Amino acid sequence: MKKALIVWGGWDGHEPQLVAERFGGLLRAADFEVEISDTLDAFLDYDKLKDLDLIVPVWTMGTITREQCQGVVRAVGMYGVGLAGCHGGMCDSFREDVEWQFMTGGQWISHPGGDGVEYAVNIKRGSSPITFGLHDFKVCTEQYYVHVDPAVEVLATTRYPVVNYFHASNGEVDVPVAWTKRWGHGRVFYCSLGHHNDVFDEPTALEMMRRGLLWAAEGKQIAVENHVDPEQYTSDRKMY
Repeated sequence: MKKALIVWGGWDGHEPQLVAERFGGLLRAADFEVEISDTLDAFLDYDKLKDLDLIVPVWTMGTITREQCQGVVRAVGMYGVGLAGCHGGMCDSFREDVEWQFMTGGQWISHPGGDGVEYAVNIKRGSSPITFGLHDFKVCTEQYYVHVDPAVEVLATTRYPVVNYFHASNGEVDVPVAWTKRWGHGRVFYCSLGHHNDVFDEPTALEMMRRGLLWAAEGKQIAVENHVDPEQYTSDRKMY
């Protein structure tokens, strides 16, 4: 049985406990053993982390210690543990930790208009099983403007501007809503939807998130079967 750890907390406005419970339900329905924790100290047990299949952070605007962050960075990068999350719960988790941002593939910087903005999510056509057969859909929620790693594979986008602000002088641009990337031997999935738990009442949004969680978790078994070298991507050179 695959194992997942969901860690929730931070700003209550993102309903982290409700989102954590929803994601836990999705994973249990896929036969995962799921642990849900409300403390970042769950990231300190490195021996436990590296044996997981999936880590799901649901933590907004917090502060993480280097030891807590390194547990996740190394478990994903060295042992192929998957990392998947949504909205501020993964890409606005720890604004001062650049390694977290490097690993996750992006960082929230704005949501012009705040909550209650109606916009389209446009599915990109490609080979990813996460979006296969899915179609464009609309939501009414925060529209995240994110800065992203150029290495990500973009799965869905949204077009700006919908709400006028200084960014509008650049004309229309498409900003990623969902993406995947690799971090060492691990798989990473992110979706910018999820300001409130009920955003995932939208069927396509929920299905994309479900598939992303499962896709990220598959990387661990692939790493095990391929007998990967955990040290392959490590370095003693200065990074930060």
